[in-house]
Amino acid sequence: MSAIVIIIVVGLVAGVAVGLQGPLSSLISQQIGTLESVFIVHVGGAVAALVPLLARGGGNLSSWRIVPWYALGAGVFGLVVISGISFMIPRIGAAAAFILLIAGQITVAALLDHYGLLGTEVRRIDLPRLAGLLVVLLGVWLTVRR
Repeated sequence: MSAIVIIIVVGLVAGVAVGLQGPLSSLISQQIGTLESVFIVHVGGAVAALVPLLARGGGNLSSWRIVPWYALGAGVFGLVVISGISFMIPRIGAAAAFILLIAGQITVAALLDHYGLLGTEVRRIDLPRLAGLLVVLLGVWLTVRR
């Protein structure tokens, strides 16, 4: 199987996971609360990661000290994502919530690429990329408007 096919399959599977995680998190949030939902989701993820990690004897976990300090805050962003999705879905629906989330992701990713920040390869925002970003923002407006 070629590398691009593997990348596409992994991307689609991850997208399906995000697409299911949001509504499930929102359901938990509606039933018992947002902070409780975020806690349950992250404990579930921690347990799911812990089992194979223990099976590998801890893997490379002991090297966490060599990671830049600011990268260790990545989990906080997961809290923001789950809280935001849990808040938006019951108010505007799953499709509108996810397109807002994706628009934010693409915008930040384009800026990170443009400046080569956080280990990304420098890819300047040229006219075609800017046009693509504007199309995404137009899609956000068309999806979210009432």
